[in-house]
Amino acid sequence: MRLSELPRPSPERLLKQVQAEESKRWGARLKIFLGYAAGVGKSYRMLDEARRRRERGEDVVVGAVQGCQSEDVQALLSKLESIPPLQTPEGAAMDVKTILRRSPQVCVVDPLAAENVPGGRHAHRWEDVQELLQSGISVLTSINLLHVEEYREKVQAITGKETTETIPKSFLLAADDIVIVDVPTDLCLSRLGELLTPTGLSNSQERKLSELRELALLLTAEVVDAQLESYVHTHGMQAVFGAQERFLVCVTPDSNATVMIESGRRNKERFQGELYVVSVRQDGLSDEENTKLERYMELARAAGATTEVLEGDDPITAIAEFALQNRITQIFIGHRIRENWRDRIFGDPVLRLIRTSEGMDVRVFPG
Repeated sequence: MRLSELPRPSPERLLKQVQAEESKRWGARLKIFLGYAAGVGKSYRMLDEARRRRERGEDVVVGAVQGCQSEDVQALLSKLESIPPLQTPEGAAMDVKTILRRSPQVCVVDPLAAENVPGGRHAHRWEDVQELLQSGISVLTSINLLHVEEYREKVQAITGKETTETIPKSFLLAADDIVIVDVPTDLCLSRLGELLTPTGLSNSQERKLSELRELALLLTAEVVDAQLESYVHTHGMQAVFGAQERFLVCVTPDSNATVMIESGRRNKERFQGELYVVSVRQDGLSDEENTKLERYMELARAAGATTEVLEGDDPITAIAEFALQNRITQIFIGHRIRENWRDRIFGDPVLRLIRTSEGMDVRVFPG
């Protein structure tokens, strides 16, 4: 069956299939509630799920909570069993030893990015969570976008807020479930008490929150994509599509490669996706043309791209196969392609690539 004949399922549908399969097996699961800013209500959503699970008969305990809580959150906490924090000379800490001895089905840990007191079992709370998971205890936890290490500088640039408490993005990518707690920006500002005028929002504050919300959505898509990739590899399947944007720039000596690579870089950063830059090995290129290709590849690597020289008698087939194997979503190609006898027999290369890569977006750049 051709790629063009395959229906493109939504990431949500694929993820539901993943979860349905995984739910048949018993094991500890990590569920993360992600907020794009303080005040979106992630702690409430997390504790409300803990309450519902307890009412369904699951054994749920609260292992750690934030110090300052709203009345709604306090009301939820009153309905749940809590493990008191361990008091040490250096301060309070989550009592991991008692939680392990208690061995509940589910433990609530809030917030995830907290630093542990000196001399504890681990330096970071997310490492405590890892120990709970390895012991067969499922975890519900929450985090703000600011506290994801790879996003910290971007969030700081938007908000001006700084933190030293972070977790690696790889920990989120290993989560079984991620929920983005999404509320309108005006409600978020209202909860934070940051309405700056009596008549409406500060345009600056609303814009900042919108930028944070977009980053959180992109991060969530990346986590979903990692879940799908892990699942298909575990089950020996071939993944055709993913949730994350993957850009493929195809360069030749006479393409407008500098513009194409720069466009790919901008899109990669905007969508927090992946960028690939490839060329197809050709015989008979001059020294000048080979030098151009080498320079383009250096430029691509500087832009954070994965580069590769493809082998194949037919460049279009080589590109299409690479795109399929790497689950590319968008292909950038120049329209200046050297015409030869093969092109006259098999047709225009750009049109062939568009037909072969149906289901992917193909963008053609003028020379």
